[in-house]
Amino acid sequence: MHIKCLIENTTLYDRYEAEHGLSLYIKTEKHHLLFDFGASPLFIKNASQMDVDLAQIDLGILSHGHYDHGGGLEAFLRLNETAKICVNQKAFEKHYSKRTEQGIVNIGLDNKLAENNQICYIGGMFEVDEEILIFSDVKDQKLVPKGNQSMFIDSKDGAYLPDGFLHEQNLIIEENGKTVLIAGCAHRGIINIVNRSADYIGKMPDVVIGGFHLHSREESQCETEMRIEQLGGLLLQTGAQYYTCHCTGVKAYEILKNIMGDKMNYFSTGQTINL
Repeated sequence: MHIKCLIENTTLYDRYEAEHGLSLYIKTEKHHLLFDFGASPLFIKNASQMDVDLAQIDLGILSHGHYDHGGGLEAFLRLNETAKICVNQKAFEKHYSKRTEQGIVNIGLDNKLAENNQICYIGGMFEVDEEILIFSDVKDQKLVPKGNQSMFIDSKDGAYLPDGFLHEQNLIIEENGKTVLIAGCAHRGIINIVNRSADYIGKMPDVVIGGFHLHSREESQCETEMRIEQLGGLLLQTGAQYYTCHCTGVKAYEILKNIMGDKMNYFSTGQTINL
């Protein structure tokens, strides 16, 4: 299995562009997968530089209904007219963020894509085949990101309600005895997502990749050092190898790295994980 970071917030290489977003390419024995679509079409440009042919993608997975994970979806659908895109049934609902200077802003997806015939709506647990499982039914509430407090959905009467992130889904890939868990932003709490994946596969995953939403635009909603240290201790107990990126933030990553050592690494634009 090969996993390439097509785009995230940082890059170590001048030839690749970075943005506040996420897109990962995963090659397995049976599939060419795309997990998330960045905030813009920039991931497509990076993919060509990495010798990734996005026309070969047979399955896409959208982690949740925020623009920084689905902003490049329309551009992808223009160049690949055959891949099915697994989207949670609530992903195209309206999503908002409250920001100090701008107030309430729309951070959702382009609704005109909701009826595209390549979109497959799923929910709960969805098993693609013996290799791939997608799930959204995370139940625990341990160390849920503080940044969620500034994110909202519409109610039926037009009021803003706290976003419970029922539209967030995660990916499990099992190949040659190794299990990989991939999360987009882990709004439901990365330790809760890891624990829920273990319910499905009967053990902790071997590798976990994704953003953990420990950093926020609003300083007051960034995670405290104490909470990050607590999270690092819990993740270390799972025994998994972690690669984090995107909304984790550099400061939070450094705290996790200090606690977890070789069990925690950063996954930047242009890098590849070979398993």
